[in-house]
Parts: sequence; structure tokens; C-alpha cells
Amino acid sequence: MSSLADLDRDVTACRACPRLVAWREEVARVKRAAFRDQTYWGRPVPGFGPPDAAIGIVGLAPAAHGANRTGRMFTGDKSGEVLYAAMHAVGLASQPTATHIGDGLELYGTRITAPVKCAPPANKPTTEERDNCRSWLVRELALLRPTLRSVVILGAFGWQALLPILHTAWVVPVPRPRFGHGVRYDLAARDDGPPLSVFGCYHVSQQNTFTGRLTPAMVEDVLTAAKTAAGLA
Repeated sequence: MSSLADLDRDVTACRACPRLVAWREEVARVKRAAFRDQTYWGRPVPGFGPPDAAIGIVGLAPAAHGANRTGRMFTGDKSGEVLYAAMHAVGLASQPTATHIGDGLELYGTRITAPVKCAPPANKPTTEERDNCRSWLVRELALLRPTLRSVVILGAFGWQALLPILHTAWVVPVPRPRFGHGVRYDLAARDDGPPLSVFGCYHVSQQNTFTGRLTPAMVEDVLTAAKTAAGLA
């Protein structure tokens, strides 16, 4: 089996979805005025974090002027400001900010990824685009399997995308568990490996954080629970 480094390299070369390829490259060419002097990444964005992570954090997709610009998940946008501040507060990140690759940020025992690797128009991938990207997440989880103990899923889209994939290594109940903020489900392994604790968290989007539906304390609570379940507390 290839390494996570090999997987990440392969991800960045993907051109499977014409709509997403066109959009990510248009955004990288046109740019936002505030970033007009910067060179955008403009490619699929791989996961971020150590290859022996015990915790996985699964979002939705890169932001057009966030990760699509910087090349690193949740880096350079408002969602990332909330997520990384919370991760730092509970001891999962070396610093509370994420502005660009090379800013010194390091994750502790945690890897961040998404079911869709390219920035989608209006932050809304299609079902076909999600399914096209599925193989990347399947490979990523298989590589993390030896050490992965808990997963935090940010939002219903990630929940719906990830649970069918988890079913390959862990027993997902039927009917599938419903998404909700703060929910926890402990999944037994299908092989001789360890079980997996799955946590739901509202997505750290501005729609949730600016309205108060999701507060920093709420994010920290879920991350703390995932950290304890993963044996990192």
C-alpha cells in the first residue's frame, strides 16, 4: 500500500470533475482583490496532519479563497480561524492560527481531510463530484486505520459521505446514525483492529459561527471528547 505522502501527491494531480477543475482554476486566475498579489494553489487540496494520527477531522471541501488559495485544509479563511483556535485550545495544534503553508503550524495526533478535495462553486459539490472523490478518502482512511481511534465530522455533508466509507472497516448500524451536533457513536471493528468513536459537530462555516449556532466552546467540547476517546487526553 502506498504512503500518505504518495496519496497526497496523487490527490493534487486529480482532474476527474470538469466543473470543479474549471471553477478552482478560474478562482485562482481571477482571485479576490485582497489576495491579488498572491499565487493561488488552484488544485485539489490533500489532507493535513501526521500519518499516525489517532484523530481524524472531516470537513466538506476547500474554500475558494482559503485552501484553494493556500493549498492546506482550513488555512487562510474564517472557518479555519475557528477550527484551529479550538484545536490549539485543547492541545491538538501548535498554534491558534493558520495563514499559509510554512507558517509553523503543526497538528498533534490529528489529521484533517475532506470528502471533496476541490473548491466547489457556492461551497456545494454535487453528489457525482462527491462520489468521484470517494476513492481518495477510502485510501486515506485505509492508511490511517492502524492508528485511527476517533473521527470528528463537521456537518451533515461530511457525515453522509463518510459513514458509507467507514462501513468497510467498522460496523455502521442500519439505519445509519443521524447527524447532530455533539452526537457520538462507537463503531465496532470488522477486523481485529480497534473500534472507532465517531462524533458529529456543526461545520465551522461563517453561517454557523457568525449566527451563534456554533460557538468556540462547542467546538472545543467535541474536540476534547474525541481526544479522550482516542486516548490522547
